[in-house]
Amino acid sequence: MFAQTLLSLLVLASSSFALPSARVEIQIRQAISALSTAQITAYRPYTFYASTGYCSPSTTINWSCGANCEANPSFVPVASGGDGGSVQFWFVGFDPTLNSVIVSHQGTDTSEILPIITDAEFELETLNAALFPGVSSSVEVHDGFGKAQADTATAVLAAVQQAMSAHSTTAVTTVGHSLGAAISLLDALYLSTQMPSASVNFIGYGLPRVGNQAFANLIDSKLPNLSHINNKEDPVPILPGEFLGFVHPSGEKHIMDSNAWVACPGQDNDSNECSTGDVPTIFNGNTSDHDGPYDGVEMGC
Repeated sequence: MFAQTLLSLLVLASSSFALPSARVEIQIRQAISALSTAQITAYRPYTFYASTGYCSPSTTINWSCGANCEANPSFVPVASGGDGGSVQFWFVGFDPTLNSVIVSHQGTDTSEILPIITDAEFELETLNAALFPGVSSSVEVHDGFGKAQADTATAVLAAVQQAMSAHSTTAVTTVGHSLGAAISLLDALYLSTQMPSASVNFIGYGLPRVGNQAFANLIDSKLPNLSHINNKEDPVPILPGEFLGFVHPSGEKHIMDSNAWVACPGQDNDSNECSTGDVPTIFNGNTSDHDGPYDGVEMGC
C-alpha cells in the first residue's frame, strides 16, 4: 500500500541530510491567543468532512456514509475516487450552508503515517511544473506527498470546476487528516495556481510537515487564512524533522491538554502551548492523540 510505503520515508533518511541554515520567519510573531467556543464550533463541519475522507467512494458519491455524512446533511456530492490502497480515497462536492466546494482526501492511522515520515528514505523534490506552473524551483516538498497529490490532481480539478460552475461559487475548501491533510494542502496550492480567480482555503488535522522553507513561505502568501489543527501530544505534526529542512506554514491551532484551543502565530511556533514546543521529539508524543478527538470528533469512517 502507498500509505505503508510513505510512512517508511522519514527516519532512515535523517542521516543523509545536512543541517539547513537557520530559518528566518517571514513575519513578526504575535501573541498566542485562545479560541472562543464559537470559533471552535465553526470548524466542526470541516472536521466531519475530513473524517468522511476515510469513507469508501461508493458511499460518498451518494452521501450514504453514516454519521459522518449525516453531520453535513445538505452536502451535494459531485465526484469521488481512489482505492484506499495505491490511491487514497477522495471526494468533491458542494456545501450550500458554507457556500463552498469541499475537497477531502483520506488519511492514515499512526501505524502507517509514522513509518512514512520517520523510517524511510525520501527526497525533497520540486513540484511538478505541469501541475504547478510558475512555482519557483526553490519550493520543495516531500516526494511521497507530492506523488500522492499528483495521482488525483486532474480528476479533483475537473470535479471542482464542475461544482463551482453548477453552484455559482468561487469558494473552495480542501480538508484532510494526517496523510490526507498533506495531500489536501498541496491540492489547495494546486487549485489556487490553476484557478487564480478562486478563493481557496485549507483546513487540516494532524498535518505532517510537507515541504521546505520556501514552500512554507509560499503557502503563507497564497493561503493566509489556512488552519492546521493539532491535538495535544500528537507526534505526527512534528515530523519530518526541522533538521531535515521541513517547515510548517503558519496557521496552527493547537488543542491543549485542557481541551482549550489556541492559535499559534508564525511558522513552527516553539512555545510549549504549540505542537513544536509541546512535543519536542517523537518520544514526547502520544500516538493516541492523532485521531482526535477534535472537538468531540474522532477521525475515521
